[in-house]
Amino acid sequence: MIFPLVARRLCVLLITAAAVLAPAHAAMAHPFGPPSTARVGADGNRVTLAWLPAEDDWVALGRSVGAFEDPAAGADTSLTGEQKLARSAAVRTYLLARVGVTQAGRPCAAELAPLERLLAEGARFSFECPERVVDVDVRVGALTDLHEAYRTMLTAETPAEPAKALLTAEADTRKLRFDPSAAGGVPLVVPAVALVAVLGVLAALLLRRRRHSDVRA
Repeated sequence: MIFPLVARRLCVLLITAAAVLAPAHAAMAHPFGPPSTARVGADGNRVTLAWLPAEDDWVALGRSVGAFEDPAAGADTSLTGEQKLARSAAVRTYLLARVGVTQAGRPCAAELAPLERLLAEGARFSFECPERVVDVDVRVGALTDLHEAYRTMLTAETPAEPAKALLTAEADTRKLRFDPSAAGGVPLVVPAVALVAVLGVLAALLLRRRRHSDVRA
């Protein structure tokens, strides 16, 4: 347990140092590294999505929207880079503008959770769609406006087709088809089986009562 704690503290220190010391062109420093990841799932008429870029990509995003002070003017060292990102209204506005879900051409209402643990948990979204989720279009266009080489690997956490998709600057949206029975829906066969079982119990009770009455007669 000690090593993960040390690693997390090191990540926080690195993002703080990068935010303070990185030059102005840092926003385009690492578009060729491993792609960001996005985990998506569906439950009923709700889609959840967690977008997790690398630490240096968070720095690039923060610098591009002005979440960090100009190093030449002096930086506030009382907050970590992670905290500055979490408190930035510009970061939230950027994320809500670049990540979205639509259903039959209609946008699903988006909600972005607080970003206090963005290094560990990423940006966590929830989308309320008009209907139960089966076919939806998922868009993740964050960072691609900074450099066209940025990519995001989209992975479905509940059964969907496709289960994985690579989103790029040229194709930042992918249609997913979720399994209705695994997306919060209740298969019609379940209530039908339950109804048959109840009717069977009632029939057995009535038959037993009739036999008991015949014996007494």
